[in-house]
Amino acid sequence: MAVRRARAFLLACVGVVAVLAASPVLAQKQPVPGATTIDPAVDQKAPGAPAPKDQDNGSAADDAKDRNSIECFDGKPTSGATLDPNCGKGDVDPRFPGRVVVILPDILVDLFGGSLTVPGGGTGAPAGGSDAVAGLGGAAPAPQVAPSNSGGGNAPPSTGAARLPVVSPRAITGTFVPDEVLVTIDGDVAAVEDIATGFGLDIRSQRVSNLLGVTVVRYGIPDGRRVSTVLAQLAADPRTRERVPNHIYSLQQANAIVNYAFKRISLDSDAASGAEIDVAVIDTAVDAKHPALTGVIAEEYDAMPDVAQTDRNHGTSVAGLIAGIGPFRGMAPGSAIYHARAFEGGKSTMDVILDALDWAASKPVRIVNMSFVGPDNDLLKSACANARARGLILVAAAGNNGPKAPYGYPAAYPGVIAVTATDADDRLMPQANRGPYVYVSAPGVDMLAPVDGGTDAVTGTSFAAAIISGAVANLLHDNPDRSADWVEKALAETSSDLGAKGRDEEFGYGLVNAKAAGGLGR
Repeated sequence: MAVRRARAFLLACVGVVAVLAASPVLAQKQPVPGATTIDPAVDQKAPGAPAPKDQDNGSAADDAKDRNSIECFDGKPTSGATLDPNCGKGDVDPRFPGRVVVILPDILVDLFGGSLTVPGGGTGAPAGGSDAVAGLGGAAPAPQVAPSNSGGGNAPPSTGAARLPVVSPRAITGTFVPDEVLVTIDGDVAAVEDIATGFGLDIRSQRVSNLLGVTVVRYGIPDGRRVSTVLAQLAADPRTRERVPNHIYSLQQANAIVNYAFKRISLDSDAASGAEIDVAVIDTAVDAKHPALTGVIAEEYDAMPDVAQTDRNHGTSVAGLIAGIGPFRGMAPGSAIYHARAFEGGKSTMDVILDALDWAASKPVRIVNMSFVGPDNDLLKSACANARARGLILVAAAGNNGPKAPYGYPAAYPGVIAVTATDADDRLMPQANRGPYVYVSAPGVDMLAPVDGGTDAVTGTSFAAAIISGAVANLLHDNPDRSADWVEKALAETSSDLGAKGRDEEFGYGLVNAKAAGGLGR
């Protein structure tokens, strides 16, 4: 009896909610591609973005317009309604000619479950309960994908295709380009163009990634939609494998004198050598004519050719600390540097970094130095995993953003050696990131390094990473057949413990001891 009463009460509630959902006052129109949904909790869009379109100001005229629109169906008014001269056009959703879509409240989705039929075709299954549509409270119907025509051109989107999110837009961490997304796509040029047309996007660049093995497309968002909304919309198209923001990354040089690094990591400066061990550096442009780098740069690649080169200091310092020669001696003289320019003014974006990393992976290098930090990004994570699977040793700066900063990437990815910075007395650089991903420590405070046109004192985990890349080149010079796993293990087992006993979140396994690590291979 109790069960029957509960069921009866539940059905009564459903009926009331269904009636309310159909009310012209409470019903909400579906967002359309090109409209920006107001949801400040969804992501961290940069200020200055276009204002949302088609907002209801609550006036009586707007209420009347909504009432007429909702009662308009297939170009005709419902029973008892006055024909709206704009019936079937104007504010009516262009994806469903002559119709207005009413979002059912979450309770209906939660109670009935399953999939919801979308006018004009298509169903949407709530993911993890009821799925929000662009920040609103309805279930998200899965859009139909506009197919390419047989002639290889672009077929226009189906009039019944709902370009709506099938997953809830997620908050985006980190800084990102506010009007771009990066997408990996299964398909040819026609598929790339078809997706752009169907989702109202611009194609800004596209190329096949060496490490990812798929086409990476940088789409522009011309109409002010949020990045999180567009990513959720694109999830509906099975041709898109991964969809990520175009995150922004920063070089890790702190504000700042004989190089004391050799002594601190127990590396004999006279015997140090990285001969036959090539290193890729992804950084700013480099001063290849600097005396410390004469004959050191084997090849250069510009991943941002449309941006003028004005900054060469950081890249010159990193390359010089690794393999500098002459009056300024790097940690691994004899190593050849394959240099990819991917930063200007200390900044870069995910698409540029991925291009540079692809290039580096195509070269005969054993080590890739990444002295930069940014947010977690699925494409960068996959690229690093694939590079490591090819046997590359990845070295990255842990970050200079302070003890309470979020994890720095790519350093925090598995298989990447995350390096923090210490000073001449083995004290941690105050600005260094902390976290369980920190792997080892190396000198990185007030070190003399080459810069564009001269030398200067430099500070940062960027330069500590360069010291480790040089130390690893020495290890491989003495043990050329050793794997990336062996190198990681050797560094961890022989580092001089600093801070709390064992591996900790400040120093990792401790200060690298190159002499002891090299002894493991003998």
